[in-house]
Amino acid sequence: MLQPMLVLSVMLFGVGAVLPGATPAQEPPPSGSDSVTLATAGAEVIPAPTGDEPAWVLVERRSLGGNTTVGGTVVPVEEITFTAQMPGNVELIAGNEGDFFKQGTVLAALDEAALRAQRQAALAEIANAQAAVRNAGVQFQRERHDPTPQQGDMMSQMMPFPFFGNNRETGVSRGATLHQYGTRIEQAQGALVAARAQLREVDARLEDIKSIAPFDGYITHKHVNAGDTVQPGQPLLSFADMGRLQVQTDVPTRLSASLQPGFITRAKLDDPDQTVAMARVAQVFPMADPTRHTVRVKLDLQEGAPAKAGMYAEVLIPQPGSQQGSVPVIPVSALVYRGGLPMVYVLDAQDRPRLHLLRLGEQLGDAVSVLTGLQGGERILLDPTRIEKD
Repeated sequence: MLQPMLVLSVMLFGVGAVLPGATPAQEPPPSGSDSVTLATAGAEVIPAPTGDEPAWVLVERRSLGGNTTVGGTVVPVEEITFTAQMPGNVELIAGNEGDFFKQGTVLAALDEAALRAQRQAALAEIANAQAAVRNAGVQFQRERHDPTPQQGDMMSQMMPFPFFGNNRETGVSRGATLHQYGTRIEQAQGALVAARAQLREVDARLEDIKSIAPFDGYITHKHVNAGDTVQPGQPLLSFADMGRLQVQTDVPTRLSASLQPGFITRAKLDDPDQTVAMARVAQVFPMADPTRHTVRVKLDLQEGAPAKAGMYAEVLIPQPGSQQGSVPVIPVSALVYRGGLPMVYVLDAQDRPRLHLLRLGEQLGDAVSVLTGLQGGERILLDPTRIEKD
């Protein structure tokens, strides 16, 4: 009986029996047949992609320059907003958003009837002042050449001739009379200057009620319509030159030291082709934002770049003092974007894809460097769109 029992025990162990307290061996799931899940808890099961080509690639580290990317916005080089300079009714709005106008075109105008009436009144004041100047001058010349008393000195005419000697004014009285007529001339001239100044003020206000295009451009935003009543300072419309565009970005202060006017770098546009265009630093603001601790920088885009105002762009910024070291490099095709942020699917030990948020660096052809989010050696999905479709 002992030999049959021993043979039976050997047979049991041979078919995969496990001793008490031992850990059962786990076979790895076959590639391409098992199911994988997302990184979030409770996410639906997503089957792993299948195909002849490998679904993942190993992240390698390569020696690249120390650069980082900073997000920005494409803005026009020249953009203005016309505002009302006086209260009144809007009489003219030249067009709608997107309409093009040449330099010197009247884009908006207010009702000028009240100012036209004020101009007529100013012209009448000028005419009256000119007449007063002429009259004062004639009176002064008559008194100067005909010193016969003309006002108030009746006592000299009533008294006997031997008592006064003659009917002419004394030297003091004559000087006072001439000064009085000279003062009338000066007052009339002052009134004329005031009337002419009032006319210039009305003419300036007539110019202010018209918004004239200072350059060739487009209406970007219309704030009012014809017939609306506006008050001083109220916006009428915005006008911009779309032929010259810039990238406006807020750079961390530690990265702004290398940016000086004239420095040339690259900017990746958020167009369908992800175009990379050259950009030149045009302006670096002298003071950093005390809240965000960033410095605003404006960069001129190269001519012909497929950019539009308001478009998102990423600017390549060199890191000062950074050493030439190895950084993770991944294919561009492995990237997915969520809310404009770059991410990648990383396979864990159980071949489950998990989303990792990345901060990208410089792009070289079909590959892009990763500043944060990967260490190197991870397995990432090459075609994330397939797993999302499934």
